[in-house]
Amino acid sequence: MAHIISVVNQKGGVGKTTTTVNLAAFLAAHGKFVLLVDLDPQANATSGLGHDHTAIPAGVYEALIGSHGARSLIRPTGHDGLRLLPATQALAGASVELVTAEEREHFLRRALLEVRNDYDYVLIDNPPSLGMLTINGLVAADSVLIPVQAEYYALEGLTQLLNTINLVKENIRPDLEVMGAVITMYDSRTRLSKEVLEELYRYFPDKIFRSVIPRSVRLAEAPSFGKSILGYDPASRAAKAYERLAKEFILREEGLL
Repeated sequence: MAHIISVVNQKGGVGKTTTTVNLAAFLAAHGKFVLLVDLDPQANATSGLGHDHTAIPAGVYEALIGSHGARSLIRPTGHDGLRLLPATQALAGASVELVTAEEREHFLRRALLEVRNDYDYVLIDNPPSLGMLTINGLVAADSVLIPVQAEYYALEGLTQLLNTINLVKENIRPDLEVMGAVITMYDSRTRLSKEVLEELYRYFPDKIFRSVIPRSVRLAEAPSFGKSILGYDPASRAAKAYERLAKEFILREEGLL
């Protein structure tokens, strides 16, 4: 049965989708069978893995509402072992439609039951908000991974996010755990990046991944080519950083860290 990890931060521009796509790619490169679920109506993970979301007839929205089985909607990517449950334009209205539905928090969890035994890991890329889609992403997950940008406003809203996670734990998903935080867009030359790192240790003692993702032009370029950094520039500093993150992730999963 897959370990389902929800990648969440309601603040935009923190490297959430970049981390989901590239962690998934490197986990697959290490022999794991991975499903990436694009739950963000912006569909950046879908396009970042080479699929035109405007041309896809059905995706995660149809899985949520139950008109299609999730397995029938999954698409291949440029990486062996990595599959995609894509976002489409229809997903944009889902958060509004779900508001009045019964047990609306459980739609994604139910949709993923069909495929959960097919993978080692399922990574969910959530919208940059704490709306109904993100709640679905949390309820469907076993663990939460939080990318945090190494900049001044990075910690803004983090308390709100942790409160939301705790509410989901207390009321719907008691087994949900925070797996940890990943520092993104880190610049070791600046004092500010180091201060953010120190502050994060106060939020997440013993849960900060040692692998830190640097600020990188190559990393920013890769999605425009529909590729992960592994497919775009595997020798880059950013690729090496995500490779280290994937190795650390696997070691934690195996209880070796």
